[in-house]
Amino acid sequence: MIRTIEWTDQGVVMIDQRLLPAQEIYQNCQTYEQVAEAIRTMVIRGAPAIGVAAAMGVALGVRNLSAASGQELDARVDAICDALSKTRPTAVNLFWAIERMRRAYRACRHLRLPEIQEALRKEAIGIYREDIEINQRIGSHGQALLPDQATVLTHCNAGALATAGFGTALGVIRAAVNAGKSIHVLADETRPFLQGARLTAWELMKDRIPVTLITDNMAGHIMKTDRVQAVIVGADRIAANGDVANKIGTYSVAILARAHGIPFYVAAPMSTIDFGTPSGEAIPIEERNMSEVLELQGRRIAPDSVEARNPAFDVTPAEYVSAIITERGIARFPYSASLRALAEMNVETAQ
Repeated sequence: MIRTIEWTDQGVVMIDQRLLPAQEIYQNCQTYEQVAEAIRTMVIRGAPAIGVAAAMGVALGVRNLSAASGQELDARVDAICDALSKTRPTAVNLFWAIERMRRAYRACRHLRLPEIQEALRKEAIGIYREDIEINQRIGSHGQALLPDQATVLTHCNAGALATAGFGTALGVIRAAVNAGKSIHVLADETRPFLQGARLTAWELMKDRIPVTLITDNMAGHIMKTDRVQAVIVGADRIAANGDVANKIGTYSVAILARAHGIPFYVAAPMSTIDFGTPSGEAIPIEERNMSEVLELQGRRIAPDSVEARNPAFDVTPAEYVSAIITERGIARFPYSASLRALAEMNVETAQ
């Protein structure tokens, strides 16, 4: 399995996804500030993965404290959490993981500093391990939706690189292949950061899963002229009503899938569902630097004087989503009821 992120005695180690597929280089973050910068600059990306990174960043920040207690320690932990929470605004897993680390700290803040440090280390590693297990359960639930001999289109990267391991959307595909099904993947290149071209294609080739790369504007033509049995994507935040925020271009793919009668599936952990956000209209959309659109691998491809827009995400309305696949099962429209039912489900029953 691809090592996306790992806790070590030397620091938080993560593969630099900006350099893939040409170079496989791992960064070692020795401070929480370095973890925050890695999230901000997309050394690590993908909603579950940045949640894990944020949790490890909190643990790392507290581990590096030499002496603090009481209100001083509270203030330092708050500063660490606040810095990490300001890195990227859309993926709710980031805030979910930071809040979980805050709760873990509150539960042990009466202990000596070394004991607090160990408790937070264990909590962060627990989030990491749980994410892999959750992704495997998502895959187990979702693979039943994919027929044998299927061609499946995906957008962006929702694989091992976007998580602690295994993946969400690609995890469903991996699980289907592990179940003996023959699956061929069409990967949108996903401009402007090229997560499909650089990351999804790289992952699938490593797993020897057949993959064909297409440009984003080919999707409609491919759906019309070729047999595509399903579209499956990940998510960065899912509103309480089932509206899905995912990488920019997902909304267009969902509309095309609806027009051609192709099921459009979303695979995501329960931590991606934001019950505090009633609909997609309330999801904050990150606007990244226009240079990502104006340049390609550091080389400018547009006229010097032109400006660009670079929203990193869009929102797909719930009515375009055929099913949302979680570790607790599969939700269907109307999602306000089905997602809430999954949230209230007994965890042992769900597994």
